[in-house]
Amino acid sequence: MNEIALSAPTMSSREIADLVESRHDKVKQSIERLAARGVIALPPLGEYLDSLGRRAAEYQLGKRDSYVIVAQLSPEFTARLVDRWQALEEQVSKPQLPDFTNPAIAARAWADEVDKNLALQQKVIEAAPKVAALERLTVAAQGAMCITDAAKNLQEQPKRVFEWMQSNGWIYRRPGGATWTAYQDKQQRGVLKHKITTVHRNDGSEKVTTQVLVTAKGLTEIAQKMRGADLH
Repeated sequence: MNEIALSAPTMSSREIADLVESRHDKVKQSIERLAARGVIALPPLGEYLDSLGRRAAEYQLGKRDSYVIVAQLSPEFTARLVDRWQALEEQVSKPQLPDFTNPAIAARAWADEVDKNLALQQKVIEAAPKVAALERLTVAAQGAMCITDAAKNLQEQPKRVFEWMQSNGWIYRRPGGATWTAYQDKQQRGVLKHKITTVHRNDGSEKVTTQVLVTAKGLTEIAQKMRGADLH
């Protein structure tokens, strides 16, 4: 088990920059912004020598977080990322070649390869909705949004999202009040926040209204908990 963990492949931020045809510093900035929002964990840094022989830093990312980064930068390059991860994982496994001089073994190897390719295609098909969900969440969640807009991005009915948030201790209504309020612990965790607006009435008086907004971190957490989405 330890050997598997140690040999798990990673992809550098430089490789991602090459995949999406972007500058390395821009990719690193996107990684740091997403980590600051809590969408991904800040990955470990590694060193490499640049074209002038100087030491420079690059991030080393796992598979899940690399999909989030590419969805943020250039979702159209997701297919390249799938191919690159397939190549990396095949390099790590390094299967022993069969004896192709034996017709029976060669035939069995050919059949196994066909089965493997079919299984891989099925995995890509099954992963497509999750990749699309990550793209939608990452692109949409650039800032905080109202609960109704959050429901649209989650492709859920607003009523269901409001009911889930109320029953799971995210929002509540004060006695006699018509507006929703975010629980303090959710604000402290950065998943919800309040937008306070002052409305000027025709009679010259003012009314202060409070609206609950869902942050990028909150949108991801709601998606995971409501639908049990395995985004890892």
